[in-house]
Amino acid sequence: MTDIHATQGTAQAASEESRTMVLVVYGLYLFAALSCGIAGIAGVILAYVKRHDAIGSVWESHFDNQVDAFWIWFALMIGGIFLIPALGVGFLVMLFAFVWFLYRTVKGLVRALEAKPYF
Repeated sequence: MTDIHATQGTAQAASEESRTMVLVVYGLYLFAALSCGIAGIAGVILAYVKRHDAIGSVWESHFDNQVDAFWIWFALMIGGIFLIPALGVGFLVMLFAFVWFLYRTVKGLVRALEAKPYF
């Protein structure tokens, strides 16, 4: 019986650690808007490192969202930079990327605070 309780305690501790890391990454993503994206890079690295620990838990979808959101945001921002000479269309693409990234981050943060999966 002791081994079952010890295993449950370990799983619960791992879940709490995953929850904390999910919240930290969302915080870094919010701070990325003020740091010109640097905090976002730190966030995606942390999400990549920690998402393996969350496989099979409610937090797995959050890490997947964080990785996807970063790379889509990054691609849209790069595309926007190249489209700036095209009558400023790039600024609209970059604005869309910022709003979309902010939406995914805030939605994920709210879902994480409710201890619900992102999807």
